[in-house]
Amino acid sequence: MHKFSSKASVSVLCAALGLAAAGCSQINTLKATMAFKDANQLYRGQDFRAAVAKYNEAIDLCRGSESECKDPKLNPAYFFLANSYDNQYRPARRGEPTNDQLLTKAIENYKKAAEVVTEPLTKQRAMEYLVAAYGPDKLNEPSEAEPILRRMIELDPTEPSNYTYLSRIFEENGDYEQAEQLLVKARDMKPNDPGVYMTLATFYNRQGEFDKSMDALKARAEKEPNNPEAFYTIAQFYWEKAYRDFTISDADKMKFVMAGNEAIDKAIQLKADYPEALTYKGLLLRVQANLEKNPTRQQELVKEAGVYSSKAQEVQQKQRAAGAGD
Repeated sequence: MHKFSSKASVSVLCAALGLAAAGCSQINTLKATMAFKDANQLYRGQDFRAAVAKYNEAIDLCRGSESECKDPKLNPAYFFLANSYDNQYRPARRGEPTNDQLLTKAIENYKKAAEVVTEPLTKQRAMEYLVAAYGPDKLNEPSEAEPILRRMIELDPTEPSNYTYLSRIFEENGDYEQAEQLLVKARDMKPNDPGVYMTLATFYNRQGEFDKSMDALKARAEKEPNNPEAFYTIAQFYWEKAYRDFTISDADKMKFVMAGNEAIDKAIQLKADYPEALTYKGLLLRVQANLEKNPTRQQELVKEAGVYSSKAQEVQQKQRAAGAGD
């Protein structure tokens, strides 16, 4: 028995019934829509191999005699087809032709989705996944990702993540000045977004620029003065500097400890049952005790640190018990 493709059978049917081209197109669109829905169901069920076949069927029916599917309701299939291939790719099997072909097809269809899809979110996601395909976990070809990211910035210059991705490429290539400029640009695009300051802080921390890190973290806290995590993070950075940097003087260590205490007190003031903040309060007090010259005051600080440590454990136990009861 001969088997005919859906696309071929539609053409035969149209010819047999003498339907006009517009009528054939409508039938194709209907069948493409049905195939797209079936593909989405398979995709949601993570049957990516079967989803690939259905998405290809939907695209073939949608494009007809054209080179690509232009129907805005159906051409998101390019993205989901790409992602279905991508989900089957295994980085650990890189170098195996069959496995590598999956990523090649994923990239091909991510590019097509980025080109033809008009829905902004899907177009954005297609480019994001395309950048990831060129990332270190897959092809590791950052030069291929750079023009995509620049295009993403053109399409949406106010989206900080695009600058962040591009900045990381420059940082990994040793161009720290360009990397910093991109992160500063991201901050300038969305100055009220606390996340851009955190990204800058971690960048400066990787570069060993402590003062710039702290400036960024403090700017973040100014943007969200009621967020205890913002002040907790400041305290973390100060503790790390005072406890682990053996190149600085005891006077500077004490200065950082006191600044950390001020920040962690603010975090605890905002959220009294914040176990991580209570823990770091104890850690800061212990560093302060080690720097203290007066034995009596030193013992007082150690005792106070123990109180905070015990309170942190008590809060954690209560929270675990409450979670177990839900």
